[in-house]
Amino acid sequence: MKILITGGAGFIGSHVIRQFVNNYPEYHIFNLDALTYAGNLENLKDIEQSSNYSFLKGDITDESFINTIFEEHRFEGVIHLAAESHVDRSITDPLAFAKTNILGTMVLLNAFKNLWNDNWEGKRFYHVSTDEVYGTLGNTGLFTETTPYDPNSPYSASKASSDHFVRAYGETYGMPYVISNCSNNYGPNHFPEKLIPLFINNIINNKSLPVYGDGNYTRDWLYVIDHARAIDLVFHKGSNHETYNIGGFNEWKNIDLVRLLCKLMDQQLGREEGNSERLITYVKDRPGHDLRYAIDASKINKALGWAPSVTFEEGLDKTIDWYLANEEWLQHVTSGAYQDYYKKQYQ
Repeated sequence: MKILITGGAGFIGSHVIRQFVNNYPEYHIFNLDALTYAGNLENLKDIEQSSNYSFLKGDITDESFINTIFEEHRFEGVIHLAAESHVDRSITDPLAFAKTNILGTMVLLNAFKNLWNDNWEGKRFYHVSTDEVYGTLGNTGLFTETTPYDPNSPYSASKASSDHFVRAYGETYGMPYVISNCSNNYGPNHFPEKLIPLFINNIINNKSLPVYGDGNYTRDWLYVIDHARAIDLVFHKGSNHETYNIGGFNEWKNIDLVRLLCKLMDQQLGREEGNSERLITYVKDRPGHDLRYAIDASKINKALGWAPSVTFEEGLDKTIDWYLANEEWLQHVTSGAYQDYYKKQYQ
């Protein structure tokens, strides 16, 4: 089986690539990534020489290129993770998010449709989305697969639109698809613009820890390796035309998470307790900031037997250990040197 995984050099994508390359030697896994700022092939050094792995550099919005690789390799499965994903960046440049997340998804859908042309036996298009499409929750309640969409940022609106197009291709053309909507991911290889890797890096370097508003925004945190396991299950065992919510059952207010992170980092770095917490600074809130996300993951648990393998505290410990053991990776990312890896290895 030939499977195309888009965005495979990114944070979540690299863990999905590793999951499939290591566990399915009979498959051939193609990693398609444009290697924009968050795409890092250093994330995949350990498997890049595997005989069942190939890297393809390209942009999902490039229709001619996408059609060419689909015709050449005849992918039977697509796992689509490539996306612009940072809310702050979407507020600054919403058109870039519309282009990649909406148009790029449509280009992939069209190429898959045109390649198989109703010969859908054994084929599957898997679209990986976000819980942010559902909008915001109050102090109670959980997002389920039937929660109405109510996106509040250009990022979440673009992902909501791409979800709708995937469903529309399923209904209009009979394309077999699955969709999953996940909560906030954390873990190794995360580009240090999101909260946890940014704050780990800032604590290491004694820089301020900027917390939006009053810090009471609540998120459900999912360990990235558990997410990769869930994607594996949904791809292989999920039912066609179904959506699965994937969450960590780990709700944390941002300020409580940051204080825990400070405490664990002080312990790991041998610093006096409270040293890192003094770096916390409250900054102006961002526009359209959703108060609370929380996933009801009971469907995937009951239907496919998936559950998180670690508690948040265990996962956070593993994450800190990884960053402290991989300071060269962190230095390459923060300096931009990681972008030279493709030239050294592939050109």
